[in-house]
Amino acid sequence: MTEIRAISFYLPQYHPVPENDEWWGKGFTEWTNVTRATPKFNGHYQPHLPEELGFYDLRLPETRQAQADLAREHGIHGFCYYHYWFNGRRILEQPFNEVLESQKPDFPFCLCWANENWTRAWDGNNRDVLLQQNYSHQDDIDHIRSLIPAFKDKRYIRINNKPLFLVYRSHLLPNPIETARIWREEAEAAGLEGIYLARVEDYESVKAGISAKEINFDADVEFPPFSWSMGNVMFRSPLEKILCKLGILPKQLIQNTIIDYEDMAQGILNRPASKSVRFPGVSPSWDNSARRKIGANIFTDSSPAKYQAWLEKATEKAVLNPSNDEHIVFINAWNEWAEGNHLEPDLKWGNQYLKATQQALTKAAERYKSTRPETTKINEAKLSQSPRPETTFLRAAYWRLTSCVKQFSGLYKYFRLWK
Repeated sequence: MTEIRAISFYLPQYHPVPENDEWWGKGFTEWTNVTRATPKFNGHYQPHLPEELGFYDLRLPETRQAQADLAREHGIHGFCYYHYWFNGRRILEQPFNEVLESQKPDFPFCLCWANENWTRAWDGNNRDVLLQQNYSHQDDIDHIRSLIPAFKDKRYIRINNKPLFLVYRSHLLPNPIETARIWREEAEAAGLEGIYLARVEDYESVKAGISAKEINFDADVEFPPFSWSMGNVMFRSPLEKILCKLGILPKQLIQNTIIDYEDMAQGILNRPASKSVRFPGVSPSWDNSARRKIGANIFTDSSPAKYQAWLEKATEKAVLNPSNDEHIVFINAWNEWAEGNHLEPDLKWGNQYLKATQQALTKAAERYKSTRPETTKINEAKLSQSPRPETTFLRAAYWRLTSCVKQFSGLYKYFRLWK
């Protein structure tokens, strides 16, 4: 039987730390942004508020156990904890440190180094930097040595008997090939069989056409919605812009990037194959307007059914990877509440996204009990493969027409909801 391991990204920013107290105000956690969110336009789902687990504090072992129990119950194999390292300085480390030291919960995990600057805009860029990343040969050594105890934990997720370690923005590493060499040597010197390095795909690396192999990493990890073209931006036709400027439509429609969820999902499913092993990724929904008054990315009309259809297709791609250990799907995310991106139950959907996850993974397991598919089949009605005209002229005309239809369907959708 082919096992598909679903690993969900996990944000640890649900407890106060001195840095956030200084930068954002006493007692700040991710919940601070979540509860401030408001709808930007008619039919916009905000705020996202938790249901079953409530406004939890990750310093409590009972909370961490409840999360693991809920994830396991619905087929999630493990969590990928974001790990923050700034030249020996760690931040938001308490929840994971306690998971490691207490040996609870007994639930698989791996780490993803979020190696970007911390900024006031929550974008990892170089403006309004709160905490900066600096790279060096010695820091590569110090960093990987600090992680050896975690890598040796029996719960740590392994691929081909090597601990799986992700880097969020590999293009920021000055010399990723050398960093990978150092890390592998240090892992072997510590008695491990090596280290399995995965690079999270982002705009910069995708645009440059760089694959994991080219930087001495083992695999690429899709990170929707930011691994590929996000889809056609809605409310950008001349008519819609005029209506917004006249105040007939709310200006928020053009002050934010609004994209149809299905459009984004289908674009990622249709992207070219990687030169390296690639772990497909899915996202239940995405909307970071809780963090940004303007300039947010909002993916509309997501639902458990659409997410399940996408996840089912992602599993079809995952089993095409060479070894059984590489049959992995990443879910973005378990608990990114301020990005409207979470499997954890909320007041609107309850646990329907978790049930959709379980159903998709169960179907995948049943599908591959005795056979392994030779090709990826995109045939679900929810996310159907669009026809592609062969000639350049017809292709351009087709996509132009499709874009216009989608833009005006967004306008229709808005007025339909505006009652």
